[in-house]
Amino acid sequence: MLRNTDRKSLRSKLWSYFIFFTASIMLILWLLQIVFLNSYYESMKTNEIKKIGNSLVLEYGKKDFEDLLYSTSLTEGIAIQILDQNGSLVYPLDIFDILRQPRLDYELFAEFLVNLYKSDDNFVIYQRQDSRLRNPVIVYGAILDNSQGSNYFLYINSVLQPIDSTVSVLKNQLIIITIISFCLAMILSYIIAIRLTGPIVKITKSAESLAKGDYNVKFEKGDYTEIDNLADTLNYTTKELSRTEELRRDLIANVSHDLKTPLTLIKSYGEMIRDISGNNEEKRNYHIKTIIDEADRLSLMVNDMLDLSKAQTGLENLELKEFDIKETTITVLRRFSYFADNQGFRFTLNSKGSTIVIGEESKIEQVIYNLISNAVNYSDKEKEIVINIKEESQFITFEVIDKGIGIPEDQLDSIWDRYYKVGKAHKRAITGTGIGLSIVKQILIAHKADFGVESELGKGSKFYFKLNKSYRA
Repeated sequence: MLRNTDRKSLRSKLWSYFIFFTASIMLILWLLQIVFLNSYYESMKTNEIKKIGNSLVLEYGKKDFEDLLYSTSLTEGIAIQILDQNGSLVYPLDIFDILRQPRLDYELFAEFLVNLYKSDDNFVIYQRQDSRLRNPVIVYGAILDNSQGSNYFLYINSVLQPIDSTVSVLKNQLIIITIISFCLAMILSYIIAIRLTGPIVKITKSAESLAKGDYNVKFEKGDYTEIDNLADTLNYTTKELSRTEELRRDLIANVSHDLKTPLTLIKSYGEMIRDISGNNEEKRNYHIKTIIDEADRLSLMVNDMLDLSKAQTGLENLELKEFDIKETTITVLRRFSYFADNQGFRFTLNSKGSTIVIGEESKIEQVIYNLISNAVNYSDKEKEIVINIKEESQFITFEVIDKGIGIPEDQLDSIWDRYYKVGKAHKRAITGTGIGLSIVKQILIAHKADFGVESELGKGSKFYFKLNKSYRA
């Protein structure tokens, strides 16, 4: 059955463990029922006689003691006698026994007394061989205190019945049971192993397809909670990998578009300087300025990508200090003066209460810059951007509100992903590359800050985050 199966596989291991478990159980049964049956029977019989004898000693002297001796002897199938110090029979006696005065064999009685007086207790129990019965006999003896004269002795003997025939019957039964048990164990263990490993094998094959780039693969569930949890996790992983692949393709398309345009312009204006405006200072300067602007745009794109990489890998050891987030915001807004002076943007900064927060100022400055830049990029006709800084019970809340194109509700959770852009139509960014929100996410997570977005399509968006305020605030 396992000839073509990997012996290190889970299926083989389960099969082997099940067989080993069955073999262990059968071995224990054989030992208990065949090998140790004699000793177990002797031990049980000895304890039974001892218990009966000790209970009769406690009942000695009571009115119905003789009736108790008779009923016990009859129900338990043992011989119970009361002897005097000479070994003569005191109980049970019939009319002929009174005349004959029967007594225990002298050697047996002497052996009985020797064993009894050697005992540290008032009773003794031992085995002796009886040549007449050809089987060992269990003897129990105890002293019965007699306040009116000499003490009596309680004498009980019981033959240990041979159990060879019983052992033979049990052996035959155990052989049959062992064969049946091993056959059932092999069949059941193989079925259980297949049912347990079947879903794992399917998951493995699906994982191989996923590794080859098939993101439409579906991980099937099994009959066990653990398998279901694994399948759910892998299905979620497949979904995320599919999204990542889609974002990667979008990134290549977007970056290619963003790189192609400035490179084309740089080449075109360079050729114009060479062929047309080389001696015309005014045109030459205009063409050179265009080349510089496009080169700056390329540098900005590369810097944004580097910032994202740094945000993902360099935020483990933040230097948290107190700083005034309002002053930081004012510094950032100066960098957007070009848009206010030349493109009609209006930036309004409102603050209420304390504005002292705890964080790494350079990283939070980058967050503020990216949020304002994002608001500028996606503002259409209404070019008003409002920044609110509000003190709350334990936090300082920072908000950036625009009246731009807004974000569809089903995309609100996706805008923080790397290279994600609202909508499929690529629009060349005014000041950035569209990856600023991913940088914002990484920095705020490192600060353990609460953050989010509220938006309505066509009416604008509000991005916010909350930082711990200074204890002195």
